[in-house]
Amino acid sequence: MEAVIEAVNVCKTYRFGSLDVDVLKNINMNIKKGEFVSIMGPSGSGKSTLLYLVGGLDKPTSGSIRVKGRELSAMQDSEESIMRRREIGFVFQFYNLIPNLNVEDNVMLPLLLDGKKIKDYKSRLKEILDIVELSDRSHHTPRELSGGQQQRVAIARALINEPDIILADEPIGNLDSNTGTEVMKLLKRINEEKSKTIVQVTHSSEAAQYGQRIIYVKDGKVWDK
Repeated sequence: MEAVIEAVNVCKTYRFGSLDVDVLKNINMNIKKGEFVSIMGPSGSGKSTLLYLVGGLDKPTSGSIRVKGRELSAMQDSEESIMRRREIGFVFQFYNLIPNLNVEDNVMLPLLLDGKKIKDYKSRLKEILDIVELSDRSHHTPRELSGGQQQRVAIARALINEPDIILADEPIGNLDSNTGTEVMKLLKRINEEKSKTIVQVTHSSEAAQYGQRIIYVKDGKVWDK
């Protein structure tokens, strides 16, 4: 099966004044199409940095990252931006919803940013809201929703452009255990039923088990466990 994400000898160093901090050290990773992979490690291990590099939200200091066969460092900023909007869905710990927009408008936001006509995606919106079980909350604003419901909106937003890849950074890190379990079950169902490649970063061993494979990151390196 083809690899949709490849990292080869990836290093990331941040400079703080005169001090260089090596966050990632020669990371090698290969994720196949349709996989659900959990990147697990303690806080400060570099796992979120790795996810941001894969999503093109940051650039490695050295090494190579390829997404769907394309080397990110060789892409123009405009090309990379289009890829992020159309081919990768992002889910963050704190939802990143627009407070004064209702559920429908929050979900549709990536389409507006991409210059697409909302009317052409009404049936797609209905399908996604059914998947995340929020059809009856479509006109509610985030402040009228629970944390779990807000994260479901964020997942729906990540799906609206029908991306091949979903990157989730601590998707249940801000939720209680029962709500977190429901969100993880939803992600697993999306992976299985929609054949989406999902990469989640987590420090939770329970959440990590929903993945088909776990990549352990510690002190900026991939470790066998």
